Amino acid sequence: MRLEQSGTLFGDEHEKIDTMGFERGKESGRIFRKYPGHEHKKAHAHEDNMPGIHAPGATGVIYCTDRAMAHGFTYEDESWANFGQGAPETGPLPDAPPRPDVVHFTPENLEYGPTTGITALREAVANLYNVTYRKGMASQYTADNVCIVPGGRAGLTRVAAVVGDVYTGYQIPDYSAYSEMLSSFRRLIPVATALKSEDKYALNIARVEEDINTQGLQVLLTSNPRNPTGQVIRGRDLEKLVEISEGKTTVILDEFYSWYLYPEPGKEAEYELGQSISAASYVKDVNEDHVVIVDGLTKNFRLPGWRICWVIGPSSLIEALSQSGSYLDGGANHPLQVAAIPLLNPDHVAKEKVALQKHFLMKRNHVLDRLQKMGLKVDVPPLATFYLWLDLSSLPQPLDNGLTFFEECLKEKTIVVPGIFFDLNPSHRRDLFKSPCHHFVRLSFGPPLAQLEKGLDAIERVLAKARTQGMSVFGHSFPSSPAKTFKALPRQAGGGVKSLISQVVGQ
Repeated sequence: MRLEQSGTLFGDEHEKIDTMGFERGKESGRIFRKYPGHEHKKAHAHEDNMPGIHAPGATGVIYCTDRAMAHGFTYEDESWANFGQGAPETGPLPDAPPRPDVVHFTPENLEYGPTTGITALREAVANLYNVTYRKGMASQYTADNVCIVPGGRAGLTRVAAVVGDVYTGYQIPDYSAYSEMLSSFRRLIPVATALKSEDKYALNIARVEEDINTQGLQVLLTSNPRNPTGQVIRGRDLEKLVEISEGKTTVILDEFYSWYLYPEPGKEAEYELGQSISAASYVKDVNEDHVVIVDGLTKNFRLPGWRICWVIGPSSLIEALSQSGSYLDGGANHPLQVAAIPLLNPDHVAKEKVALQKHFLMKRNHVLDRLQKMGLKVDVPPLATFYLWLDLSSLPQPLDNGLTFFEECLKEKTIVVPGIFFDLNPSHRRDLFKSPCHHFVRLSFGPPLAQLEKGLDAIERVLAKARTQGMSVFGHSFPSSPAKTFKALPRQAGGGVKSLISQVVGQ
């Protein structure tokens, strides 16, 4: 059954509150804007901060977790469902190789490793990409084209640290952490391009080329596959994107979901499992083409806690990343680099891909099916990643607002991510009052199926409450964020660190 904005499904009360829904929906917005750094840039003129310190604003996961804790969430409480989880389940999967459970290392492995990573792991990464994407090509990756980094954010941070004063293109919506990266490294001058649902959030390569020519973009940053929309650039479009790098533009591709590929719903029988995607397939010369690839063990290998990732690109870039890594992060965990080497064996990887895709395809279809039965149709179903970009605009106010829907799900012990976090807004230059992402939430089908069922049951309860109690019960009575141990600290005249703490915890 599909939910309607008016009519008998929600009763006549919806008609009465139609003009009032926006007012009631303001409470979730006020909570969001209360966080340091979430205000529009003009609001910072009299901010009471520790001298010289500026709060960058909470990323989606921090904000959502803090708000969940206000509703009683703890990591130990198994009654909660986390649709906000940006990581895959880490346990055994049917027909997959055994999970690594022992790490062997020598005393030498307890020393600091090189800032570019140990040579054996770099060689293993290069070999995997050559075998998977570059068979028969004259130009092959070597260890000199690989830098091992302690996590994907560390890889992106190292890259950002070596980018000069240039215009940097990015898209909306995209991975929320890009916003902080583009804010912190102020030599990167961000230039946004909005992706549209009617285009299935596809990156228009002709538009990119036009922006390069008219706006002088020298760096292009994009995720592929795309977080949060679950779409993917492939085939000729990906090839044309790589060709852009042959000119005067560097293309940075975040490929962390490169194994999470699925057929369109209903076309599963025609699909061959075990595929993966990378711009490496179209790079002509590994040391001349300006293509930077960031990936790692986090998503594809389902080992987020290892923090072992890599950046692939021309050898000159890797030398620069070694230098930036020496002062930014110092390098990745040495023993876990050693443990990662056998996991990159191409035969091992082939088995992992098939098992992963079979399992996550099942979860994708299950979540889509249940949402459709609730009347929540995903207009652009994911063909990659483990995310659903759910449009709430068919729901009555105030449930059509992502922040309010998020707060109402928290009352039912379920975490989703409001879409506003994927409307990247570096340095808060834009007022997001009319953001195109307001009416969306991102749902992750990364967690185990049993947890997904809890979350879907919770969403069903929210919609059932709308049918039986009307819309007046929504959009208000949200708890304040927990003050934690800082609540008792007195606020000092003149501000300072205690004043900043009180702002961060929502006092």
